Amino acid sequence: MPTYSAVDLFAGAGGATRGLRDAGFRMLAAVENDPEAAETYRRNHPRVCLFAKDIRAVEPADILAAAGLVPGELDLLKACPPCQGFSSLANGAVDERRNDLVLDTFRFVEALRPKVVLLENVPGLARDSRRPELDRLLTGAGYKLKATVLDAAMFGVPQRRKRFICFALRADVPFLFERDVIDLLPDSFRATPRTARHALDHLARHRRTDDSLDVHRTSSAAVEARIAAIPVGGNRFDLPVEHQLDCHRRLANPRNAASSYGRIKLDEPAPTMTTRCTTPACGTFIHPTKNRGLTLREAATFQTFPVTYRFYGNYGSIERQIGNAVPVRMAKGLGLIATAILNAPLG
Repeated sequence: MPTYSAVDLFAGAGGATRGLRDAGFRMLAAVENDPEAAETYRRNHPRVCLFAKDIRAVEPADILAAAGLVPGELDLLKACPPCQGFSSLANGAVDERRNDLVLDTFRFVEALRPKVVLLENVPGLARDSRRPELDRLLTGAGYKLKATVLDAAMFGVPQRRKRFICFALRADVPFLFERDVIDLLPDSFRATPRTARHALDHLARHRRTDDSLDVHRTSSAAVEARIAAIPVGGNRFDLPVEHQLDCHRRLANPRNAASSYGRIKLDEPAPTMTTRCTTPACGTFIHPTKNRGLTLREAATFQTFPVTYRFYGNYGSIERQIGNAVPVRMAKGLGLIATAILNAPLG
């Protein structure tokens, strides 16, 4: 079977790169602007040519030169533009300039002419005004599109995480989408839903005693008491009056902020790991049975990063890198789908 080439735009800490490598892709180049995420990427993917700068300052010709390719030769271009502006969790002013990076992706499609483009983002992108414009640009450039929303749990990720997925195929790629995208996964890829228990048991078997990510947020005495008062499987609605927060009592709709101070349930997939995925006040991020928030390594395990994956930066930066990542196993599954597309016979 041939080894296909790939380039990773908006690479973050390298979750998608690791998953695509696991799927058999030869990763040639990547772009990531955040300095600490870029350093994490370097430490785990030292052989990939990384452009550690704003993508708007990167010329597609430089990527082609670094990858040793000519236009039309690249097999897969993966892009996951910053998604906070499209997220249902977004609040306040939206950075429209960052959201326009979705359209900036087309600049690389036009110059590199990859056989397949993989666009991954939050479901909100499907409703954003830039989506029709991106579709128009891609179809105008001779690409046929297949878009859907998939949950990471469908790929065996121990986490509920819905993502907008779009495959764009160059006109000369003979594949026709006659089935759902998820049906293209090979039988050898175990996509059985995995639970939080599976993830934590895996981590317990492979935990390293010198792991610098085996740490959780330090809480005040009041927060520690509040966490301890939440039963297994419970959340803030189970708190006795003395541990309830005034801000929650003042909510116009008392069911808002329902996930705050929730315990992860062992026999279900974990909730979506966000950029505050180890902060109990920000979601269902309390350990299933222990009276603390998740450790950084536990959160990374829910994102299916290998236990040996090394992160760089301070606590908040690493938490953000983990939450922003494409789950490694989901990226592997998407890579296997891309491989099935690229393997389609001519005629």
